[in-house]
Amino acid sequence: MMEKADSSQKLYKRMRLWEFPDQYVVEPTDGSSGSCLEISRVDGSMKLIDEIPRCSSLRVPKIRTIFGVIGILKLLAGSYLLVITERESVGPYMGHPIFKVSSMKVFPCDHSLKNTPVEQKKMEAEFSALLNVAEKTPGLYFSYDVNITLSAQRLHDLGDESKLLPLWRQADPRFLWNNYMMEVLIDHKLDPFLLPVVQGSFHNFQAAIGKDIVDVTLIARRCNRRTGTRMWRRGADTDGFVANFVESEQIIQLNGCTASFVQVRGSIPLLWDQIVDLTYKPKFEIVRLEEAPRVAERHFLDLRKKYGNVLSVDLVNKHGGEGRLNEKFANAMQHVAGDDVRYLHFDFHHICGHVHFERLSILYEQIEDFFIKNRYFLLNEKGEKVEVQLGVVRTNCIDCLDRTNVTQSMLGRRMLEFQLRRLGVFDAEESVSTHPNLDESFKILWANHGDDISIQYSGTPALKGDFVRYGKRTVQGIVNDGVNALMRYYLNNFVDGTKQDAIDLMQGHYIMSVSRDMTATSQKGGIEAIASFPLALGLILTGLFFATLSLGRVRHDVWNVLFSLIWASISLAIAALVKANGRMFCNRPRLHQSRR
Repeated sequence: MMEKADSSQKLYKRMRLWEFPDQYVVEPTDGSSGSCLEISRVDGSMKLIDEIPRCSSLRVPKIRTIFGVIGILKLLAGSYLLVITERESVGPYMGHPIFKVSSMKVFPCDHSLKNTPVEQKKMEAEFSALLNVAEKTPGLYFSYDVNITLSAQRLHDLGDESKLLPLWRQADPRFLWNNYMMEVLIDHKLDPFLLPVVQGSFHNFQAAIGKDIVDVTLIARRCNRRTGTRMWRRGADTDGFVANFVESEQIIQLNGCTASFVQVRGSIPLLWDQIVDLTYKPKFEIVRLEEAPRVAERHFLDLRKKYGNVLSVDLVNKHGGEGRLNEKFANAMQHVAGDDVRYLHFDFHHICGHVHFERLSILYEQIEDFFIKNRYFLLNEKGEKVEVQLGVVRTNCIDCLDRTNVTQSMLGRRMLEFQLRRLGVFDAEESVSTHPNLDESFKILWANHGDDISIQYSGTPALKGDFVRYGKRTVQGIVNDGVNALMRYYLNNFVDGTKQDAIDLMQGHYIMSVSRDMTATSQKGGIEAIASFPLALGLILTGLFFATLSLGRVRHDVWNVLFSLIWASISLAIAALVKANGRMFCNRPRLHQSRR
């Protein structure tokens, strides 16, 4: 028998944070009659108190409003309190308001550091610097009233006793972004302060179809099991959890009915990676190939348990490095495929090229039987379950961002049309594209969805987003893709390593240890003392700009041919120098990783 939650133990929606010199006090200010939470700034210990400590001229507190406690993070010598300082209402989920974290702040409980060795102070300072990076984590969402870690179908299927539990106990731990940081609060049974947070995306719109108004919501839930940044987290771990695994749920509400359709994306479930080495596209390294069938089997076993039947759609190229991954993936799937798991390769680039994305209709024709057979979740006007989604389409390319989002948006569009016909709003000949208002809003919905997921994994909006947003490739979209590709290169090589450490610190993937593997420091002097990638990038772009400008004037002055060659040569020379010194930029002290 599961323990029932006290009905009075609702989540606090608004609080006041008192910053005393020796303690923090979190006071509920939303009309709740609960106790205050006191946290020591010396050792991070905590307890409930009935009233705010007395203020004096020696103990003058700073006071601020907060909207949730994300958790407590324990490091080497201190603890750190994470709270939500600003929020934004983004819309409803199953009738309940959803909020986005606009600002998050970390408050140190590190006074005990005063008596620790210098080396430990230095290490703690590095860890707290990573928390400053973590404060800028994008795409965090929460609700005080409904469990947003669960799809509408899973939420509906919760038993009555489960629905009485605190939200954190109902939550799917895969999608609970602050799962690790809540552990200390859980140990102290602080349910009213335990706010589940999801990383992902949330967008919705309303559109009129004749006399009917359809409400469409698209929510993404990012898995925390192998979370990280693009080049620093690839493939699967030995338990079958993959990088960039995201559950996307498209929900429509119309005339009292609710319909939901879930898709998932995730990295190729093999042990593989790409070592950042300043090349534009590092080589794919497949690790322990003999374990591939077992890793893939674990991954798809987990998917079957959670989603039912699985159709794995692989969008990678047949040739080159992607082709090697495709071949190994296809081979591993021979040991996994069966009645409830199907594998299909669709060479996106070969069939669709860079502009003919309408040819995805070829893919749909190949998977239509699975699509129709496995259905979607549907509640009628009385809230009764009419349809159940029996399976899921799992889509991947290499990054599971650009090709994947174009493909998933196509499937979401097909399902929306399917559902609207079922609900009697569309006739057999109608489609989303025959309703301009609905069509435009739907494209924007999926384009924003793809951008959010891409920013969290790669640091930039999605490529090919113009097709999702406008239904066609545009010159501006192609230019934006070039800029974003260059920015991804920069971020992958020179920013994401630190960001990855911050993510792993927040998720508890590292054991705090003073001992670290330190890369030998390069001898400083000459160009190595002043070299930096932003400077080199600026010089390269300047050289390419003048080279292009000169080439544009060749027909007027043949001397511009010479200037073009000079500027291009300078750009190539700088690029070569940066690559030659790549390890100076990329190799940095790394924390010891350990699975919890």
